[in-house]
Parts: sequence; structure tokens; C-alpha cells
Amino acid sequence: MANNGQGLQDFNIPAWRATLFIRIFGIFKVPLIWYVRPRVLELNGQRVVVKIPLRWLTKNHLNSMYFGALAIGADIAGGMLAIMMLRHLKVDVSFVFADIKGEFLKRPEADVHFTCNDGPAIRDLVQRTIQSGERQSMPVNIVATCPSKLGEEPVARFVLTLSLKRKQP
Repeated sequence: MANNGQGLQDFNIPAWRATLFIRIFGIFKVPLIWYVRPRVLELNGQRVVVKIPLRWLTKNHLNSMYFGALAIGADIAGGMLAIMMLRHLKVDVSFVFADIKGEFLKRPEADVHFTCNDGPAIRDLVQRTIQSGERQSMPVNIVATCPSKLGEEPVARFVLTLSLKRKQP
């Protein structure tokens, strides 16, 4: 496949495969990701939905999800689309989050779903990065919900600045 980003809008990765990928990545690269036991519920060219279960290891003293676990969920949801697009294209690009902003609206007292609907914008960022070879950045929006308790009402919102740069051969 040409490394120009064509075909990314249609990619669809089975949730079990994406979950396995992120857990193995967590074990070897970022153990805190493995620690919270994320599960990918949906991953395609448009959006990603990641669940972090509320359990003893992710709770705070108020029996709601600890903000560190919330930040990990936002990190996964914000980065998963870019990671999978780059793996799909087989392009060597480094990425980091340049900053994070969080707005905590309600206590998350159940499993939390982190949704990022910025797939098309992330696809454009990946294409710009590949074409220019220069660092490219953009804000990525993540909404956290507790569907079992509050339906689609947000418990938190995050904006992470995703920064990509193509590695030189």
C-alpha cells in the first residue's frame, strides 16, 4: 500500500484484536495501561471507544474512578486511532501528547467509556505528517461517560494535543 493515507477512512479493526494490542503494548511499554485493564469496544476510521472498568485498582477513596485512571483512558482513546492508522500504513512516525486538559463534570461511579470521534481529523493529521515530514499537532477530543449509570451524559471531557513527526530513515 502506498503511504499516502488512502483507505484509512474504511479500516475497521475487531475490538478483541485492538484490546489484545493495547494490553500487550501496556505490558511491555507502559505498564500503567495494562494495570487498568482497558477494553476496546469499537475502533474504525471514524471513532474509537475504550472502556476502563471501575474496580479496586482504579477507584479512589470516594469509590469513584481515580483521575489518574481517567487520564489513562483519555490517553488510550486519543492515541489509539493514530497508532492503528500508522500501523496500517506501515509508516515510522513518533507521537506524543504535548498537553492535556481535563474537565471533570460528575463522579464516575461505574465503568467508564472514553469516546473519540476525531478519526477524520486524525487521518488528515497523519497524511500531513507523512507528506511534510515535519511535526504536526492537533487537539483531540475525548468524552468520558458511564453508560450503566448516566447513559450518554458526560462525566468528563478531555482535550489532548496529539503531536506527530515522521522519523527520518
